Amino acid sequence: MIRVTEKIIIDESELLETFSRASGPGGQHVNKVETSVTLKFNVLSSPNLNDGVKSRLKILSGQRWTKDGFLVIHVDKHRSQARNRDLARLRLSELVKKALILPKTRIDTRPTRIANKKRLDEKTKRGRIKVLRKYVQED
Repeated sequence: MIRVTEKIIIDESELLETFSRASGPGGQHVNKVETSVTLKFNVLSSPNLNDGVKSRLKILSGQRWTKDGFLVIHVDKHRSQARNRDLARLRLSELVKKALILPKTRIDTRPTRIANKKRLDEKTKRGRIKVLRKYVQED
């Protein structure tokens, strides 16, 4: 069970963990022990998340999102399986917390009266310069 907030709890039945041998240096320990953790979370079938959170989670997860609606987190940072497992769960909860935050809507602003006057003055000034460029016919 992962407690994201007071109200949102991810149950163990919604998670699928697989373990594999990690890559990289480590010698005999790496070759024998399955320390790498792949955590899969079925977001689309989760009853604790509403549709808005699910869609924001899909955007935030990027390439970790599968076509089936799973969020896949792979961790092989530490030498121990338990620490990698805890880190994967922590990353999942942090990602869900980010998805809970609603993005701020942009409020349209209008230019100030002074800025508008300054813009119009510049336009008339440029217009006068262009008028002076015209060919003047002599009588």
